[in-house]
Amino acid sequence: MRQIFLDTETTGLSADNGDRIIEIGCVELFKRKLTGNNKHFYLNPGRESHEEALRVHGITSEFLKDKPKFEAVVDELLAYVKNAEIIIHNAPFDLGFLNKELALLGRPRFRECVTSVTDTLVMAKEMFPGKRNSLNALCDRLGVDNSGRALHGALLDAELLADVYINLTRGQDALLMDAGAPETQGPQLVQIDLSRIALPVLAANDQEVAAHDEILKQIDKACGNKTVWRKLA
Repeated sequence: MRQIFLDTETTGLSADNGDRIIEIGCVELFKRKLTGNNKHFYLNPGRESHEEALRVHGITSEFLKDKPKFEAVVDELLAYVKNAEIIIHNAPFDLGFLNKELALLGRPRFRECVTSVTDTLVMAKEMFPGKRNSLNALCDRLGVDNSGRALHGALLDAELLADVYINLTRGQDALLMDAGAPETQGPQLVQIDLSRIALPVLAANDQEVAAHDEILKQIDKACGNKTVWRKLA
């Protein structure tokens, strides 16, 4: 199963109120290894970012003015995510924006274009109830290096999410690029014939037998002379 870790940056928080996607980052895993077959788009949203959003991602309208619109990359994006499990942190947010962009073009909703969608925020809340489960908090908790995340960025956040997901699901500390090397085999079971091994039998000496009997008497007394060995005697 191909797994695609996806993240978006937007002009604001509400797709229904006209905010648009300005960046999409996708990172591919196959057989739980990074492939390097990633996708990254900057998009011209046709509007300004809210000041609060700009402080989060730092992507200015000046930078985006010569970038393509969503409609110019939608076919490439949908072909890339087809037949893959899509993994998103706080999926309703990103799906809301993707669905709005697709609806404006008369396209089906995003879930209809992929195999499935997994929300790592839901996973994290189940594993760490009552704790902070933002991407930064999970990186800190799971030992994922997010020192390069001064600002939010879709591709960087997708890469961090991939590492977080591996830690959540298998406890692996880091991801390795698949260089095409054959997978090493797991540990092999070795059968050893023990039938010819004579194990020494050490009998208790008189002092040890007496100490054992004394312990049994004390236990029997504490149980009101109702211990199992007295009943069976």
